[in-house]
Amino acid sequence: MELSDDHPHAAGLILRVNATGRKSWFVRYRTDDGVQRRFHLGYYPEVGLASARQRAADARSKAFDGGDPSGQRRIEKATAAALPLKTFDDLTEAYFAACASGEWRPRSKTKRPDTLKRERWLLERYVTPKIGPLRLEEIRKPQIKALIRAPMEKGLNTTSNHVRAQLRQMFNFAISEDRIEFNPVTGVKAMGQEKPRERVLKDSEILAIWRGIDRPETLRKPDTAYREGKIYVTPRVAIATKLLLVLAQRRSEVTAMALSELDFDQRIWTIPGERTKNGRTHKVPLTDLAIRLIRQALALQASEGLAPSPYVFPSHRDVDEPMGANAVSHDLRNIRIALGLERLTPHDLRRTVATNMASERLRVQPFIIGRVLNHTSETGGAAMITLSTYALYDYMAEKRAALTKWSALLASIVAVQPLAVTNTRGPEAPLPNLRACELTADAAHYLDLAGAG
Repeated sequence: MELSDDHPHAAGLILRVNATGRKSWFVRYRTDDGVQRRFHLGYYPEVGLASARQRAADARSKAFDGGDPSGQRRIEKATAAALPLKTFDDLTEAYFAACASGEWRPRSKTKRPDTLKRERWLLERYVTPKIGPLRLEEIRKPQIKALIRAPMEKGLNTTSNHVRAQLRQMFNFAISEDRIEFNPVTGVKAMGQEKPRERVLKDSEILAIWRGIDRPETLRKPDTAYREGKIYVTPRVAIATKLLLVLAQRRSEVTAMALSELDFDQRIWTIPGERTKNGRTHKVPLTDLAIRLIRQALALQASEGLAPSPYVFPSHRDVDEPMGANAVSHDLRNIRIALGLERLTPHDLRRTVATNMASERLRVQPFIIGRVLNHTSETGGAAMITLSTYALYDYMAEKRAALTKWSALLASIVAVQPLAVTNTRGPEAPLPNLRACELTADAAHYLDLAGAG
């Protein structure tokens, strides 16, 4: 049923009532070519009579000027239906697909699989449950601020900043796909106040961790009855953790070490650019201690009866995949809790090596330390271009000397026996005092392995 409005300023206005009793406002008009159209103005009573008359007058005015409101709306609906990125969930899948293929490279390099894995976890944990179904046009600054404030309420300032950075990248991708014109993160400042990590392990802590890795059966988590609080460290993770201290490379680089990257004759581990943070191939000199640990890992595979693997540290689920980097973080956290140490991460081991190299104990030049760590050169301008493009010398001799010095120092630290028995059952036990330590019988053996002569 249709009811027409005979108001002089609302020509063509109709109130249509369907079979269910729902009332809708329409206006009739003709286009320039004489075609009669009907344009929907809204529902009654949400849109009252006065509003309906005003909307009808506006629509007829546009038609009089040569427009076609009804036709324009159909075009807009068809365009919206054809958009590949309607919601934030759509954007998420398109973003990760483009990053994985290398089509989208925010910093001119393809993101590594482990980076994408961390980004996806961050989104699933803090973002998509809240805004996943929303259309991109509906996401504004208030929603962005709420998302980055949520981690801060739990004291996760760094995570909050990571959420903001991740959203900024994704909306920039949406702009590049002509899906939106404005990034809603623009103007929203990072809220989390981050403190730079300065954790450097003392010799006594290095010793305690090394011994804990060697004898995890002696460690107990305090205040827990779960399996009597025992600490479980797999031999594979134990060797990988030691290599972090021996070679000072990144956690993900060590756990994904491939046999094809190793040259035992030349004593070099070549990490391909697709696995390094800066995208550059990195050659790491292998000390005697490093080679021994790597061979232990390979022997471990044979003793476990595993099928041949292309990796030094294969996953226990699939030998064709490397061990997950998080396994090292997990076990290191349990060890430090059992030892009563302050919070530390695998990256703190790397910082410890660099700090000791720079100290008066080893006196390694900062530039060489940067080469060992595969940091981008700190020089700029023409010097940077010369070093990165023309000066292809890899400082292998200098890097080998630095790592050999560190291996000798590390061996002297871990090859000592405290005079007092160390209680490893909780934080109440003091750490071993190296001044009250004596060399064990195998100290010379460790020093020989480290190349100390």
